[in-house]
Amino acid sequence: MQARLLLEDGTLFTGTSFGADVDKTGEVVFNTGITGYQEVLSDPSYCGQIVTMTYPLIGNYGISRDDFESVAPSIHGFIVRSYEPVPSNWRAQYSVGDLLKEYGIPGISGIDTRMLTRIIRQHGTMKGILTTGSKSVEELKEMINQTSMEELRNQVARTSTSSIYSNPGAKERIVLVDFGAKSGILRELNKRDCDVVVVPHNTTAEEIRRLHPDGIQLSNGPGDPKDVPYAVEMISELLGEYPIFGICLGHQLFALACGADTEKLKFGHRGGNHPVKELESGRCYITSQNHGYTVTESSVAGTKLEVTHINNNDKTIEGLKHTEYPAFSVQYHPEAAPGPYDNSYLFDRFLEMIREHKRQNPQMPRQAELVAASKGVVL
Repeated sequence: MQARLLLEDGTLFTGTSFGADVDKTGEVVFNTGITGYQEVLSDPSYCGQIVTMTYPLIGNYGISRDDFESVAPSIHGFIVRSYEPVPSNWRAQYSVGDLLKEYGIPGISGIDTRMLTRIIRQHGTMKGILTTGSKSVEELKEMINQTSMEELRNQVARTSTSSIYSNPGAKERIVLVDFGAKSGILRELNKRDCDVVVVPHNTTAEEIRRLHPDGIQLSNGPGDPKDVPYAVEMISELLGEYPIFGICLGHQLFALACGADTEKLKFGHRGGNHPVKELESGRCYITSQNHGYTVTESSVAGTKLEVTHINNNDKTIEGLKHTEYPAFSVQYHPEAAPGPYDNSYLFDRFLEMIREHKRQNPQMPRQAELVAASKGVVL
């Protein structure tokens, strides 16, 4: 079956369908990962986006139930150069095409993904429509025009859990605020025997206090951090009361809560090969990333934030820490492993921060009550 991709600038690509027989609009982006396409497909941060894989061969190792980062994919479309419908891997349970059809996601193969990537790099991410139907180009353009960027945003509520649930452990209690969390974050906390309580994206500071956490984990998620101002308010209230660790969208929300600003990147960072420099040690880490927004460098001046990491490619901010409170964040994904487990040490750093905070405040629940009372909150 034929499939077509039309960009909002009028560029048309024609290829072969290997997903669901539907029309979907979305923000067209690209990912530079050589492997990990299943993790890309199931990453909630891609909600509302049509993802182009720059690596040409996709599907050769199939789909395994153990590699999902969420219960169901949230992307709006999948673009590849060459699709392999018959996987060769003892772990494979079905093909990428089967997965796309199951969840109503269109896929297109056989197009020049190099050309598409160059267009995005030159002009920036843009809206597009992926279709297997027979509509005319004019009709498809009208569908794109009728889809506002607002419809492709505000995706956090769609990907977050709707209710609180617990993943018990014997050590530190971590409240994981789910803005569209990848399963890898929960796995890393489980490895460290944390008592994890996962809460929805719109959980208030007072509701989190009632859970009596030792620390708060802010997850990744899709879209513009300014679309979730209630989360910024929650973080602002809890700063200083509990240690906080933010990842990706959580990093951006942490920055906004501390008075910094964010801005949209031209084409974002998406892939498993982004070099990040830790300023304190001078060491370079290869990181997995998936985001279209960044913390504005000039906005950090005048806040109580210190830049800890920068991107070696474009020098954008990749890490922050608070100069007074036990709180830090990174733009990349320490729970992902594009090669060695380079960045999982950040979870250990977070737990050590929690333990140090408890050593300094042996009556931590009482300490939280005092801080909360100073803000006019009764626990």
